[in-house]
Amino acid sequence: MYAIIEISGKQYRVSKGDTIKVSSQDWKIGDRVKLDQVLLTDTGKNVTVGTPTVAGASVTIEILEHNRDKKLLIYKKKRRKGYQRKNGHRQGYTLLKINNLQATGTKKVKKKDSSKDTETSTPKKKETE
Repeated sequence: MYAIIEISGKQYRVSKGDTIKVSSQDWKIGDRVKLDQVLLTDTGKNVTVGTPTVAGASVTIEILEHNRDKKLLIYKKKRRKGYQRKNGHRQGYTLLKINNLQATGTKKVKKKDSSKDTETSTPKKKETE
């Protein structure tokens, strides 16, 4: 079972027990947060697609830590001009653990079997007199 959730405008595919890194959030470490921005759920038998979110579906997460990523170096140079600039940046992130997925949607779409043969229809030609 998995779900696609939206946090700060970005989408993440999550399952129970996953640990994901998202951009910095204002939550406290150790808190449990219930997210209702679930865009899609898949239980293995049924796929539920939201319009735009799945009604009644939620994901419970636990905040593990707030930290900063490795430094990214930005180096600019123009040859033969003596122009060199070096800069660095560390992006902050929040580490989340997915505790529970609750999928209770109403609109269900069944998965298509790829083994079934599909018939192609040919358009009818107009008869000319």
